[in-house]
Amino acid sequence: MNQRPERHCPDCDTSSDSRILDAFGDRVSRRGFLGTIGGAAAVAGATQLLPGLSSVHAAPSAKSTAETAVKALYDTFSDQQAAMVCLPFDHQLRNRINANWKISNIAIGSDFYSNEQKDLITQIVKGITSEDGYDRLTRQMKADAGGIDRYSMVVFGEPGTDKFEWELTGRHLTLRADGNSAPGAAFGGPIVYGHGVEDPAKNLFYYQTKQVNEVFKALDAKQAQVALLDSSPTEDEVALQGKAGKFPGLAVADLSSDQKELVASTLKVLLGIYRDEDVQEVMAILKEGGGLDSLHMSYYSDSDLKGDKIWDVWRIEGPSFVWHFRGDPHVHAYINIGVKA
Repeated sequence: MNQRPERHCPDCDTSSDSRILDAFGDRVSRRGFLGTIGGAAAVAGATQLLPGLSSVHAAPSAKSTAETAVKALYDTFSDQQAAMVCLPFDHQLRNRINANWKISNIAIGSDFYSNEQKDLITQIVKGITSEDGYDRLTRQMKADAGGIDRYSMVVFGEPGTDKFEWELTGRHLTLRADGNSAPGAAFGGPIVYGHGVEDPAKNLFYYQTKQVNEVFKALDAKQAQVALLDSSPTEDEVALQGKAGKFPGLAVADLSSDQKELVASTLKVLLGIYRDEDVQEVMAILKEGGGLDSLHMSYYSDSDLKGDKIWDVWRIEGPSFVWHFRGDPHVHAYINIGVKA
């Protein structure tokens, strides 16, 4: 039997300049990127995380639980703290996404934050996740970095106004809470989750791969041939294409009714780690972008960790929806869902 080639994860190699992707697909080195954090890095004009977004009404608001905690946290900041972790809403840092970077060099567990502020940060994370999601992501942060204390956060804009966003980043995780300040962008913009454990049976998100592969098992031979592709795309290729886009894999529109029901239930499983308000916004965006029939599903034969034909890299994509899951050698998942004109 041929030995499976060793997989390398450059984004998890903290000794090198990991690439950082902005929402428009541009890449810069970590060294070059971090050199822009000063005041001159603020983006002038109306730079947006995702261009051409339209408004979707089913979404979190400034009065949602997480956003209320963001406002409470912001109100506790001293002038010195605000100068360090508060940035303009249109700052370019809000447009960056990567599976392993810190949006601030100030750790949440440091003495920079009071115990009250640390408790509020925990409340924000609880507010943007489901009960299972909070438990799962807490375990992920503990396993991958030593816990939430090792992660960092920033507040963009001014909570309580119509333009603000709280963002947490660190190894294998990006979370956002924006009260719909970026209307039509689910979760406030692209997000990331993952887990560094390479044994699929012990990875916190392998259940998602098993669920998505249930759809593959339900395909007939012709459908499976269309869905299974040879070469997986780069994990961070998640820019929204809109209705004129070209998408890999098998069109959900070509599935039978029972197969479509399985796809719908699979989406519910994937979204299950997030709060109901974000899930509702995702479904509203998906509907506006053409519904379930607008999606394509693809699986990649170059990534099969155990040689068991349970495909460890898969992608669900449509005009307003990208969910790229790379389970080889361990999980990195990039999600970008928004209404693009």
